[in-house]
Amino acid sequence: MSLPDLQRPKPIEAYQSLPSSPASSIWGQPTTLTNANRVNSFTSSTSLSAVDSPYLGAGRPLSLGQQYTYALSADPKQWGSDLSPDLKEPDDELHDPDPEDKPQWITHDGHVLSWRGLVNLGSLLVLCAAVLLLFAGYPIITYYTSNKLSNNGGFNLGGINATGQVPVIPGGYGLIDPHTPQEAYTKPSWRDNSQMQLVFSDEFEVDGRTFWPGDDPYWEAVDLHYWQTNNLEWYDPSAITTDGGSLVITLSEKQTHNLNYQGGLLSTWNKFCFTGGYIEANVSLPGLNNIQGLWPAIWTMGNLGRAGYGASLEGNWPYSYDACDVGTVQNQSINGVPEAAMENGDPGNDGLLSFLPGQRLSRCTCPGESHPGPMHSDGTFVGRAAPEIDMFEAQITGEPLTGQVSQSAQWAPFNAGYIWKNTSDNEVINDPTLSVQNTYIGGVEQQATSVVTDTNPGCYEYETGCYSIYGFEYKPGFDDAYITWIADNQPAWTLNVAGMAADPATEISDRPVSQEPMYIIANLGMSHNFGTVDLAHIPFPVHLKVDYIRVYQPKDQINIGCDPEGFPTQSYINQYLEAYTNPNLTTWTGDYDQPWPKNKFLGQC
Repeated sequence: MSLPDLQRPKPIEAYQSLPSSPASSIWGQPTTLTNANRVNSFTSSTSLSAVDSPYLGAGRPLSLGQQYTYALSADPKQWGSDLSPDLKEPDDELHDPDPEDKPQWITHDGHVLSWRGLVNLGSLLVLCAAVLLLFAGYPIITYYTSNKLSNNGGFNLGGINATGQVPVIPGGYGLIDPHTPQEAYTKPSWRDNSQMQLVFSDEFEVDGRTFWPGDDPYWEAVDLHYWQTNNLEWYDPSAITTDGGSLVITLSEKQTHNLNYQGGLLSTWNKFCFTGGYIEANVSLPGLNNIQGLWPAIWTMGNLGRAGYGASLEGNWPYSYDACDVGTVQNQSINGVPEAAMENGDPGNDGLLSFLPGQRLSRCTCPGESHPGPMHSDGTFVGRAAPEIDMFEAQITGEPLTGQVSQSAQWAPFNAGYIWKNTSDNEVINDPTLSVQNTYIGGVEQQATSVVTDTNPGCYEYETGCYSIYGFEYKPGFDDAYITWIADNQPAWTLNVAGMAADPATEISDRPVSQEPMYIIANLGMSHNFGTVDLAHIPFPVHLKVDYIRVYQPKDQINIGCDPEGFPTQSYINQYLEAYTNPNLTTWTGDYDQPWPKNKFLGQC
């Protein structure tokens, strides 16, 4: 519709200048609009509806009268305000908190510190204290409150291994496995019932462990053929792991390095050693109790010889000797003397007694020659070597075939005819119905003191699979030294060192029970050297399983470590490290091309 009678709306500029007049307040006078102005203002597309305001109603614009009722002049002077910069107002302190005439450390109300400042300062002090506690206090508190490991007669902190590795095994333990039950931390001696304490344990509770070089702080598997005993298998680290809470060594019919079988050998050589005490293992033997051919063993050797590394063993194994006489020389004889060394020896070698090259690190070693030491008070070297004491070597023998373990020590130099002084005082067999002296007493490479004992027939892998405890306790040295062997958790037999006394026939002196730091070896293999091998009936693969290995020592005679002060090994091993790490070096003077130390008894000094 048309609105002829209404005025056309004024342009919006008409409302930009508001009447002004001297006012008694800061507000300008309100402007009154006509109705026509209001109507036309909001019916035109160019009206003030384009002016935005947060106070506009939902779709309902304010009238211009409402909008301009409280409009202010753009000039603050018209509001009656004093804009002078020198004007002092009551709230100036709020905007000028630090006037020039007040020190910086005084608060607005005249106090040195405010609560807010105290809180800030306190927070900083707490933060500093927390950082100090974390990086200084915590290590100090841990040091003084932790259960410190002694070196237990070993060397280095906590008796760590000879290579200096820190023991970090999956599961996180050191010399004593935290899985070892508390009741196993002490044990009475089999000899005199005195209390012994646990110094090393491995419970093998963590599955999937491996034993390649560098994998484990205490155990290492070898990768070689054990040619010394003509084994049929190759020893490979992949054959050894942990499973079901046990160490598992597998012997399988598997082509490895051109051999038809694969087995495993691991040891603590140069990592964990002990001198004296008691070692035991809880074992399930491989295969069946009536099938011959398997050769499972747990045994120990002096740290100066490494099992499987021929150059390190030549002239060291199986000597245990600290005298300077004919017992230290090659073939245990000079120009056919003594006569006992030339007859009544090994029947397979023309009756000769010894093919050993002589004790390389003997008491006869000339001054200035290479020797690990130490020295006697008379200026001679302590005779050193790599003796062997076997916890057990399991076999199947007899008629009918019966499971047995040979528990023995190997010796050099030898008695005439390999016959030691095995009187009833020196060879004590606890139960003759279970244990008898071994018919093997030695050969040109070793003399053996050995007794065989029947095993628990159920404790084989393919029988009931039960576990049985084996071990030996020994006191090193001369005089009252001894070795007592344990089979099925019962004493089997004891050797008293008087049985290894001097032998006038071969002109040798007393041989001590090993005084060397001894390391632990566990292996599973096969060899015709050890007995009949029934390959047709062995149920490959077979497994030697070890539930745990524990070592105890008298509380007042703790002596662990591979480099003890009285019988050091580390410096010598480091000097000739290749002999201990290269299995292809089979001899000391030949393959390794090292000089044999000069011998005073031979007049070489």
